[in-house]
Amino acid sequence: MSKINTLHGQSFIFNAIFIAVNLIGLTFVTIGFHENFIDSKWLFAGIGFALLAISTAGLIILKGKLFMAMASRLFVGGLFIVSGLIKANDPLGFSYKLEEYFEDGALAFRIKEWFGAPGFSLEFLIDWALVLSVIICIAEIVIGVLVLIGGKVKLVSWLLILMMLFFTFLTWHTANCDPDIKFVDRDTYSMSDPLAQIKIDEAKSNAELKIISKNSDEVVIEEMKQPQCVSDCGCFGDAMKGSVGRSLTPKESLWKDIVLVYLSIWIFMAQRKISPNTREENFYVIPISLLIVTFFSFIFGWYFPVIFGLISIVGALWVLRAGGKIFGNYWGSTIFVSIICLLFTTYVLMFEPLKDYRPYAVGSNLKIKMNDGKEGKYESGFTLKNLKTGKNEFFTQAEYTDTIRKIWEDKNYKYIATETKEIIPTRLPSITGQFNPLLQFSDLTEPERNMPFIAKMLKNATVDGVLLFDRENETDIEVLANEYNLNDYDSAFFRYKEKIKMNNPDLSEISIKDFIIDSKEIIIIFSKNLKKANFEKIAAYKSLFKAATKNKIPMILICSSNREEINAWRNKNNFQIPAFTNDETELKAIARSNPSLMVIQKAVVKGKYPFRSLPTFDWLKKHVLK
Repeated sequence: MSKINTLHGQSFIFNAIFIAVNLIGLTFVTIGFHENFIDSKWLFAGIGFALLAISTAGLIILKGKLFMAMASRLFVGGLFIVSGLIKANDPLGFSYKLEEYFEDGALAFRIKEWFGAPGFSLEFLIDWALVLSVIICIAEIVIGVLVLIGGKVKLVSWLLILMMLFFTFLTWHTANCDPDIKFVDRDTYSMSDPLAQIKIDEAKSNAELKIISKNSDEVVIEEMKQPQCVSDCGCFGDAMKGSVGRSLTPKESLWKDIVLVYLSIWIFMAQRKISPNTREENFYVIPISLLIVTFFSFIFGWYFPVIFGLISIVGALWVLRAGGKIFGNYWGSTIFVSIICLLFTTYVLMFEPLKDYRPYAVGSNLKIKMNDGKEGKYESGFTLKNLKTGKNEFFTQAEYTDTIRKIWEDKNYKYIATETKEIIPTRLPSITGQFNPLLQFSDLTEPERNMPFIAKMLKNATVDGVLLFDRENETDIEVLANEYNLNDYDSAFFRYKEKIKMNNPDLSEISIKDFIIDSKEIIIIFSKNLKKANFEKIAAYKSLFKAATKNKIPMILICSSNREEINAWRNKNNFQIPAFTNDETELKAIARSNPSLMVIQKAVVKGKYPFRSLPTFDWLKKHVLK
């Protein structure tokens, strides 16, 4: 009997029903363990496990394992293509997330804790984060395509299981990381490192620090540290935030991976029976898989994965048929998919993500993004133990003080704790306070002083004050005139000297955030790191600055460097552009290209250009600055 006749086992109808029941059961289990259904946890989970057991038994009896594996292949393959492409769309962003995991107190602390290896570290992988990011993205897409077309099933099923176990470990770690616990960490410091002496001195009084060994070259310090918990696994990059408004919670990500592990196990168990798709099978595998890709594309608001998925699947099958003796196999298909993935990742790395899910994307209103957060709702109450049932119950203050029920007098309840429960979670704005380009007054230079916005502020930079002599300390002190009071400054201790003009204490720094979002139009150069930025087109930037200044359009530089580095860079390039400083983490979110140009009109991002596609002012004036 041919494979097409045995795919559905002994009964197409009953096995199809059992597959549907199995997936429904899986859904019920997942819902049962979701934090929103905690009160009905075992009801949902119990129903789910029962449906899983019944349907699994039915599939085994009616020999529907291959049918269930095919359903799993369609779902897993489609999701892998979308998930891989979402990451490949922004491999630099995914590499930032990997760097977080590679920090010494992040993922490595599990190994230190489990295996008693305090010196273990993953920090050496930080330099390889981008390479690993690209490899993972490509591997995910390639596995997704091969799962769908049935290529190299035994190898792919093993890779699928291993990849899912790895992802599940990451999400489990993220969901269960407790920032308040401590673990033993061991670090080696060079004696020439100033931190080494600090640690040695601290070990004398801090019981949590211990010197393991010390010589003229280095010292080994063992100390108790708290883990660096990663709040977001980065499974779908910024796509979830940009499309549905929030990322999956760590627990939701964990259950997403558990579901995929479960489906992968069906594929793994059927690997000996799965053979490459026949032509007839491809007639329904390709459309169904593309429907699944379309479904996830709809969720992420980006339909390019459908086109990419079609090219990948059809291209892999075409190479299989037309590749000849060398490439006419599944290795040839793998090479084809890998090449188009590599071309795509190379393009976005050279420029910017094809689909920008970040709050600074073209078309975003920065003012709205700064104010789209929602305040949470919380309710205080008491957790009491029901002595009859043995369960803890939560009562609001109104319920607890209700004079009819008189819970406080009920001897069937025992007080456990006073708690505040989250009714509606707080949602931070898309753009938080980390976007706050500023400049210290002491760092003001001529380019900034010439800006009308700052020139206006400088009029209020000095205020009336008085100069007093502090007799006890024998020093002069400045006091605001409107705060000078003889009762507070007794002449026995302070001697009045003269009236003065003094710096306004309320103007120690200048923030230009409001200036940016209130400007009719403004051009900004963003550089997350001036030392590593590619300013080969510096002449083009200078020309743009000159034209913008002539047209009375402010143009500024925002970077993460200190003033010494900024001034050195401006002098080296003879480019006296007003410069402001912002946190590097936020600059990484604003633009992946270093540097990058952004045009903003009335708080709306109208254009965003990596250094490799820098426009001229005339082009901006014609197409953007309308």
